[in-house]
Amino acid sequence: MALYNVENIRNIVIAGHGSAGKTTLVDKFLTSTGTVNKIASVDNGSSICDFNEEEKDHKYTIESSVVNFSVNSTLYNVIDTPGYPDFIGQTISALPAVETVAIVINAQAGVEANARRVFNEAKKLGLARMVIINKLDGDHIDFKKTLADIQDSFGHVCVPVNLPNAVGEGFSSVVSTLKVQEGATAVIDPNEIHQPLLDSIIEVNEEVMERYFEGIQPTDEELASLITEAVAKGSLVPVVCVSAKTGVGVPELIEAFKTCALSPDKIVRTGKDQDKKDVEVKATDSQFVAQVFKTRIDPFVQRISYIRVYSGKLQKDGGVPTDESRRPVKIAQLFSVQASELTPIPEVGPGYIFAITKMDSFQTGTCLGDILLPAAKVPTPMVGLAVRPKARGDEAKLSGALTKISQEDPTFKLGHDSQTKELVMTGMSELHLQIVQEKLKRRNKVEVETKEPKIPYKETIRTKGEGSYRHKKQSGGHGQFGEVHIRMFPFPKDTVVEEYVTKDRFPQMREYTYDEKNNFLWINSIVGGTIPSNFLPAVEKGFKERIEKGVLAGYQIQDVCVEVFFGKYHPVDSSEAAFKIAASIAFRNVFQTCQPAILEPVVKLEISIPAENVGDITSDMASRRGRVLGMDSSSGHFHTVTAEAPLAEVTTYARVLSSLTGGQGSYTLDFSHYDYVLPNIQQEIIAKAGIKEEDDEA
Repeated sequence: MALYNVENIRNIVIAGHGSAGKTTLVDKFLTSTGTVNKIASVDNGSSICDFNEEEKDHKYTIESSVVNFSVNSTLYNVIDTPGYPDFIGQTISALPAVETVAIVINAQAGVEANARRVFNEAKKLGLARMVIINKLDGDHIDFKKTLADIQDSFGHVCVPVNLPNAVGEGFSSVVSTLKVQEGATAVIDPNEIHQPLLDSIIEVNEEVMERYFEGIQPTDEELASLITEAVAKGSLVPVVCVSAKTGVGVPELIEAFKTCALSPDKIVRTGKDQDKKDVEVKATDSQFVAQVFKTRIDPFVQRISYIRVYSGKLQKDGGVPTDESRRPVKIAQLFSVQASELTPIPEVGPGYIFAITKMDSFQTGTCLGDILLPAAKVPTPMVGLAVRPKARGDEAKLSGALTKISQEDPTFKLGHDSQTKELVMTGMSELHLQIVQEKLKRRNKVEVETKEPKIPYKETIRTKGEGSYRHKKQSGGHGQFGEVHIRMFPFPKDTVVEEYVTKDRFPQMREYTYDEKNNFLWINSIVGGTIPSNFLPAVEKGFKERIEKGVLAGYQIQDVCVEVFFGKYHPVDSSEAAFKIAASIAFRNVFQTCQPAILEPVVKLEISIPAENVGDITSDMASRRGRVLGMDSSSGHFHTVTAEAPLAEVTTYARVLSSLTGGQGSYTLDFSHYDYVLPNIQQEIIAKAGIKEEDDEA
C-alpha cells in the first residue's frame, strides 16, 4: 500500500462544548463516505466513536477517539474529543497530533465555555482553527445572532465560507460565499459575506492584493493557495454550516477541510536534539520523529499507544529509539485506527496517525526518534477522594486498576496520603471521579468506598523564628544523641534563589539545597563541625520528612527557608537516626512559633449561563467566598461570568449550577493560586484533621 503524500493528509481535532453534536458529526463523516457501513447513533448506543460502555450509558464522549476516511485521494484523520470540561485533558492531549482544530458550535446555544477554551488552546499552539455551526435544523435559531456571537467571542476573522439556505426544518442546503452563484439565496445575502471573505484571503499576499485593487480578480488556483495561508496565519477562521443529524452540509464541510485545513507540511514544529538545542521538525521523509499523544488500556490487547508521525517513515518490525531508551525499540506491528478497531498496516510516513500495542514502556508524551518534542500541558487535577475497596483483599487489585487509569488519563492522578495512609485519587471534578469508579466496576470488577473530596491544602509560615531541639535517649548500650539549632524564614513563591542566598543574609553559609517541588530552601551554616558533615544528610532528610507530614493538619509544607547554624553531637551516641529526629522536631517546634498558616487552592471559573441567571450565579459565588472578576455579556442570550473561588467551595459545583440554571449552565475550572485561609476556617481544618502531636522518637 502506497503512503499518502503529505499534501493529501488532513489531521483535524473536532472539539467544542458538550451536546454540540461533535460525535454525531464524526460518525456522519464515516457513514456518509461509505467508510463504515452501519447505522451510528449516540442516542441508541451505536455510535462508532463513543464505543466505551460508560459513553454508551451516559450518551456523551468521555475519551478522545481516532478515526480516518478518504475522499478523492485525500486522507482525513479525525479525533473526536469530549465536550465536558471534566474531561478536558483528553482534548488538550490530542491537540499536538493535528494541524487544525474545528470548533463545533451548537446553533441553539451559541459559544459556550469549553468551545472558547479549546479555541484559545489551539491558538496558543499555533494551530489552524475552523468553526462549524451545527444543529441548524433545530428550533428557535437566530443565525445572525449566532454568527455575531462567534465573531464577538473569537474575532471578526471568523467568516462563513458557506451559509444555510434556511434554519429549522427548512435547512436543506448550504450556499457558498466564496463562489457566489447568481440568484443564490440564504439566511444572509451571500454577497454581503463574499467581500469580507475575499479580503481575509488576499491580504496575506501583497502582489495579489495590489492586482485585485487594480480590478484583476485572483484565479481559482491563487485562492486555493492563499486560503490555507490565511488560515495558517490566523487572518481567516472559516465558518462552515451543517446539520450532523440530517447530513446537510457534511459533503461541503469535508471539502472545506480539504481546502482550508492545513496539511502536515504547513506547520513547522520545534523540538530539542540530544544536545538540548532547538531544532525544526518538518514533515519530510528524512529523520523519524513521532510522539505518543494518547494511551488506552484495552482488556483484550492491553496497552494501545496512539502515535503521530511528524517526520520520516517507519515500517513494521522496524526499530526506533525513544526518549526512555537510546537503543532502538522494535515495533512489531503498526495499526490504522478506526475508533475501537485496529487494522494492520505495513508502513507509516509523515503526517500519519497510527497505533501500536503492548509497548508497556510507552507513556503519553513518549517521543520516538532522536528529537524530543514538548508534551501537552494539561490542567492540574484538584478534586480528590480517598478510596478503598469494598471487598477485603482487593487492595492490590484496586491499586493496579487505578494505576492503569492514570496512564490513560492525563488529568487523573493517584497517590497516598502520608498522614492517613489512604489511597487518594485526584481528578478534575466530582463527575470525573464518578466515571473512574464506573470504569473500576466494569473493567476490573472492583467496587469501592470513597470519602468526601480531599482538598490539597498546604502549610506555611508568615514570620521568621529560631529554636533548637536536643534528642537524647539512654536505654542501655549506646544511646541516642543529636542537637540541631535552626532559623526559619518565609520564602515566598517566585523568589530567585541565587538572589536570596547572599552572604549579607547568611554570613556563615557554606552551601544550600533547593527543593523546587515544595519551594523549600535549606542553608548549611555549620562552622567548626558542631554537626559533623556525615550527619547533615540525615538533618536534611528530617526536614523533608516533616515537610511531607506537615505540622498543623497533616498537609505538605511549602514556601519555607531553614538555616541550620549550630548543633551538638556525641562521639559515641550520635547517629543519623538521632539527627534526623532532632531536625524533624526542631522544624516542627520552630514552625509553630512563626505564625503558621494553612493555604488553600483557589481556582478560576468561567461560567456560561443564560442571561436571566446572572444574578443567581453572582450571589451564589459570594456565598462561596468567591469573587466575580468580570462578565462578558456579548454572547447573545448566554453570558460568561469569570470568577475566583476556593476549591473547597466548588468541588460539587456542577450540581449547584445545574440546579440554578435548569441544566443550561456550564463551566470550566482551572487552578489559579494558593491563598491564606481565614482564621476561623483554619481552626476548622485543624480540628477536622485531628492531628495529635507526636514526639517522633519511636
